[in-house]
Amino acid sequence: MSTIVAISTAPGVGGIGIIRMSGEGCFEILEKIFIPRSKKKEKINGYTMKYGHIINKERNEVLDEVLVSYFVSPKSYTTENMCEINSHGSNVIMQKILELCLKNGATLAEPGEFTKRAFLNGRIDLSQAESVIDIINSKTEREAKASVNQLQGRLSQSIREIKGNFMDLMVDIEASIDYPEYDVEEVTNKRIEKTLIENEKKLLELEKKFNNGRIIKDGILTSIIGRPNAGKSSLLNALLGENRAIVTEYEGTTRDTIEEFVSIEGIPLKIIDTAGIRNAKDAVEKIGIEKAKKIANESDLVIAIFDSSKDLTEEDYKILNIIENKNAIIVLNKSDLPNRISEQDEKIKNTGKKVIKISAIKNDGISRIEKEIVNMYKLDKINMDNEIIVTNVRHRELIEKAIGEIEQAKVSLEKGMSVDIIGIHVKNILEALGGITGESVSDNIINEIFAKFCLGK
Repeated sequence: MSTIVAISTAPGVGGIGIIRMSGEGCFEILEKIFIPRSKKKEKINGYTMKYGHIINKERNEVLDEVLVSYFVSPKSYTTENMCEINSHGSNVIMQKILELCLKNGATLAEPGEFTKRAFLNGRIDLSQAESVIDIINSKTEREAKASVNQLQGRLSQSIREIKGNFMDLMVDIEASIDYPEYDVEEVTNKRIEKTLIENEKKLLELEKKFNNGRIIKDGILTSIIGRPNAGKSSLLNALLGENRAIVTEYEGTTRDTIEEFVSIEGIPLKIIDTAGIRNAKDAVEKIGIEKAKKIANESDLVIAIFDSSKDLTEEDYKILNIIENKNAIIVLNKSDLPNRISEQDEKIKNTGKKVIKISAIKNDGISRIEKEIVNMYKLDKINMDNEIIVTNVRHRELIEKAIGEIEQAKVSLEKGMSVDIIGIHVKNILEALGGITGESVSDNIINEIFAKFCLGK
């Protein structure tokens, strides 16, 4: 493979910048541009650092004072010879060092190519590689921890154990097909049934954990709905702790959605403030209202907010209908004003939803909403140190595919079909599970996964 190079630190000015290089010619290229302080020739040892200068020898110009980290194959991130040039964090300096590496024989790395090489060289499997980008993009401590657990191979280990059980079964099935004279059909069928039932249970447990995993990774999709001037934007601002949305006494200020991300006790929320629901005449506002209803239907959680200083209206009743079959919290806003409605109102009481009184403008009662969200989702009950959390949609789809094949294999067994038919389903199960760890996956999928990475990783 060629020697690749890229700037690994994020764009912007910082104290330190890192230029990473990997490949067979890594140390030869480095020797052309780096002069260590110690001129003594010595063997390159991994996990060591040298102090010196990056030099443009053509111009006899010192580019920067640096520290270089050495990683000798196979004990490196990619399993190849690697080095990391730790320069000052100037974009100009890093770019000049990068250009010097390219001029002396390196090629510019593609997005995620260092991690891709780690996968192709067998140091990590595909699910571990995917966890790297999840760690980089993590927005909360829980998400970071779930991604680190996956990087450590906990999901891979579980999948490999299940895959190993089906591989053993496949060996028995093929043996019974090749040597039918030694096969005891009843024994083979019992073994098939036991393997299918036991491993389906394990896969169903992993599938169940995806819902929590999705919330940990993507956040709880939370929409705030209500009539104009009920206090939707004020509530958004209070939850965020900043004035993100415009708040005025005029109705219909919010015509499109406002989306923000917030973490409440480690639980990520993607909050969407929507247009006020009413019988609007303005065409633009009508579009915003229809969008608000659509988002509410798609949300994991709906916060329905009502102006408690005014009587309930037809629009309010429509909002109560929207949340009827949804995870929802009813918020009675403007508790600082004389109240016209309360949690005892028949229409509100009949919803069976939690009702919380607040004054968004005075930031009173906001903590009760936050506490209720924590109680509803109970993510604090998840043991992030020990549990396997499935956060990746691709993994869930492959787990579901394997479960579907198990179900078909069970039906074939019940109908007394020949063992080679069941063998086809077992092969499909092995292929689906292999797609998670990367043993059976197309080049297109591999390229698509690593295209999501940043340069230098």
